[in-house]
Amino acid sequence: MKERFLQLIEDSIRNYWDVPAFSDYKGETFYYRDVAEHIAKYHVLLELLGIKKGDKVALVGRNSSHWAMAFFGTLSYGAVIVPILHDFKPDNIHHIVTHSEAKILLCGDVIWENLTATEMPKLKYMCRLDQIFSSEPCGAALNKHLKKRDTIFQQRFKNFGPQSVHYHIEKPEELAVLSYTSGTTSMSKGVMLPYRSLWSNIRFSIDSLPYVHPGDHIVCMLPMAHMYGLAFEILNSFAKGCHVHFLTRTPSPKIIAESFATVKPILILAVPLIIEKIVRNKIFPILEKPHIRFLMKLPFMDKTIYGMIRKKMVEAFGGAFEEVVIGGAALNKDIESFLRRIRFPYTVGYGMTECGPLVSYSPWREFREGSVGRVVARMEVCINSKDPQKKVGEILVRGDNVMLGYYKNPEATKAVFMRDGWMNTGDLGLIDEEGNIFIKGRSKTMILGPSGQNIYPEEIEGQLNNMDYVNESLIVEKDGRLTALINPDWGALDMARIPPRNVEKLMQENIKELNKKLPAFSQITGIKLYQEEFDKTPKRSIKRYLYQ
Repeated sequence: MKERFLQLIEDSIRNYWDVPAFSDYKGETFYYRDVAEHIAKYHVLLELLGIKKGDKVALVGRNSSHWAMAFFGTLSYGAVIVPILHDFKPDNIHHIVTHSEAKILLCGDVIWENLTATEMPKLKYMCRLDQIFSSEPCGAALNKHLKKRDTIFQQRFKNFGPQSVHYHIEKPEELAVLSYTSGTTSMSKGVMLPYRSLWSNIRFSIDSLPYVHPGDHIVCMLPMAHMYGLAFEILNSFAKGCHVHFLTRTPSPKIIAESFATVKPILILAVPLIIEKIVRNKIFPILEKPHIRFLMKLPFMDKTIYGMIRKKMVEAFGGAFEEVVIGGAALNKDIESFLRRIRFPYTVGYGMTECGPLVSYSPWREFREGSVGRVVARMEVCINSKDPQKKVGEILVRGDNVMLGYYKNPEATKAVFMRDGWMNTGDLGLIDEEGNIFIKGRSKTMILGPSGQNIYPEEIEGQLNNMDYVNESLIVEKDGRLTALINPDWGALDMARIPPRNVEKLMQENIKELNKKLPAFSQITGIKLYQEEFDKTPKRSIKRYLYQ
């Protein structure tokens, strides 16, 4: 069977044996041959630990070469990978590991010291990534297995080379990735992605990004545990023989700019916030300068100035890229209009974890402003509306990219799947006669974090509503910051004889306590108090759109 994800990985390793594969930015570099050897040794270790095909292996840590090798090593062994965002709090990680029934937890050294094994009773082993893929010293029990692993590897592979690479032969419907949409116990859903979804997504990117060639450079700055970054910064790049550079620390604007200038990536994947910050903070102030505003009024000078700004932006992204693919959330209309005016090579795609992730994309030269591209190969899109071109309806999808369902959650699975295999995305939109999809609203309320993390406001609200003197709340996002809109329990405050002047301070204390429980990317930075309850629908749901 040619339509196999792991066959693409095998072929890539064999074909690009002497090409650099992974580098930790300003750190160690691994060639494809090194990755192959580490994967082979990792397979031996899994055997020694009693891991069978189909068992779950949880993986949490910052972006790194070791993370990527653990990912490929787990799938090529035939086990199921459970990637977890490193930003999650320890209790979130404990819950996911337990709910997924993972047998092994692989984690980075920063996360390792904050986890408690007794909180994960179904877990057989906890292993540090740096101990598995390097010569770092470790505990006696694991050390024993690692020494035995090396002996078995030497016996099994007398002359390790491309001919030694033979991986698990998967089936299209076989579970490959179990990706959790959030970390909390009450609302987390494990998205079951089969191998056909991985293959279909990567096959599309191989066929549709002809400018990406073996040896080209890619900067990995999006979270690897999130399907957007995983699929197109890692899986696509590895399948094409690219050299991936991992930003192993939090990707600050300074580090991102420095890495782009040094690495000069051929393709850039970004979330809207990154682009919007660059334009608002670096470009718009230039256009507001008096002499620039004067020059813009002169004949033909606007094109000259826009050309200079375009050049400045292209250089800021390294100067070698073919296009910037923006995904994860809607791009601000003013920013998008500006990018179109200067002919900046960008495009906006649409996807979701449940589609591993891709639903639509168009190359930047074919991209229509305001859209999210056209439906990708092996996928179908339907607008649940009598007139899909004019009347907004729910976006339904069907095809090879779509998940199997939610792990151990038949109710949630049944809620999104319809007849004939259609899945309700929870988003609202239109589709024009050329097949361009336009998202008009989100029936889902997910907020995209600064580096592509999913933030589910209802989860934060649920915790905030349980705090002292909070009647109800809404979490809203503006310019990358989260604000809590709070309707205090004025009656209870009055009964407790707390004066109105002290209420804001009291709510600030609530937020301070709440932030201790939240990942860094979902921290609340401001509050706004409401005297009256929020407007409700007949079903008593808050009309969120009134407060965005």
